[in-house]
Amino acid sequence: MKIVFYGANAETFRPGVEAALGADHQIIQVSDAVATAEELDALTTADVVIGVHYRAGAPTLTCKMFLLPSAGYDAVNMDALPEGCLVANCFGHENAIAEYVMCALLTRHVPLAEADSQLRQGDWTYWAGKPTGLRTELGAQSIGIIGHGHIGKAVAARALAFGMSVHVANRSPLGGTDYAGTYGLDELPAMLGQVDIVINTLPLAPETEGMIGADAFAAMQPHAIIMNVGRGAVIDEEAMYTALRDNRIGGAIIDTWYVYPSADAPNPHPSKFPFHELANVVITPHMSGWTYGTIARRCATLVDNIRRYVDGQPLVNRLR
Repeated sequence: MKIVFYGANAETFRPGVEAALGADHQIIQVSDAVATAEELDALTTADVVIGVHYRAGAPTLTCKMFLLPSAGYDAVNMDALPEGCLVANCFGHENAIAEYVMCALLTRHVPLAEADSQLRQGDWTYWAGKPTGLRTELGAQSIGIIGHGHIGKAVAARALAFGMSVHVANRSPLGGTDYAGTYGLDELPAMLGQVDIVINTLPLAPETEGMIGADAFAAMQPHAIIMNVGRGAVIDEEAMYTALRDNRIGGAIIDTWYVYPSADAPNPHPSKFPFHELANVVITPHMSGWTYGTIARRCATLVDNIRRYVDGQPLVNRLR
C-alpha cells in the first residue's frame, strides 16, 4: 500500500513505522502545506494517510484509512474524509503525562532548584532542624481529576501511590475504586470545592468546550491550583485568566493552549491573554506527553493497525 505521513508531527513517527514494516509498503512524506505537485499527488492517491489534521479546504483524499498518531482528533474533519474510510487514533501518552503532572506538583513542595542555588552561595535555609527549612508534602494534598480515561487513570494511580486524597469527576459512573470521592461531570462544582489541585484531562468535543468556566473557578478554594493536560479549550480562556489575574485561586500549571505556532506566526504567545505575565502560573509548550516512550508506543499501534487492515482484522482504537 501507499502510506503517506502528512505533516511535521506525523514525520516523527515515520522512522519507527518504516523500520517495522520494512519494504512491504511504499512510504512517502508530505509537508503540512502540501507544497509541490508531487506532494499533492502522493497525498490524494494514498491508501493510508497518517496525520493529526485534515481540515476544510485540504486536498480531497481517496484513502482507505486515516490513522492519527495522537489521541485527540478535533483537528480532523471526519465528514470530509472519503466514504468508508476507516479512522483510528493512538494513545500511549498517559505515562509521560502522568510523570509531567507529578513532577510539576512535586516542585511546589520539594524546592530542589532553589535549595541547590542557595547552598552554592553558602545559604543553608533549607537545612533540616531549622524552622526556615520546613516545607509541605504532596501526599497531604487532595486532587480532583476531571476525566477518567487513559490520562486520568494514570494520574490517579500515581497520586494514590503518593498518598494523596483522589477525587474523580467523570461522564460515566465509577465504582470499586480507592478514590475519596467520585462525581458525575454535572456534579463538578461539588468536587471543585473540596480539593487542593484540579486537573483537566478531558479531550475537546462540543460537549466539553468551555466546560470549566467562571462558575467552576468560583467553586474552587482560594488556595487551589488548576492544571490542564487535556485540551486547552475545555477550560474557558478568559475565565481562567481572570481568576488567576485577580488571585481568586492559588495558581495554575498549563500545558495545553488556545494559540499554537503556524506558518504565519511561528512563535506566538499561547493565548490572547497575557498568561506569561502572571507570577502565579507555570506555562509549558504542550510537552507533557512528548517522550521517546510515547513515540515508540504509538508507532507500535500504527503498525498494528496497518497489519490488521491488510489481514482483514478489526482496528484498535477505531473512531469510525
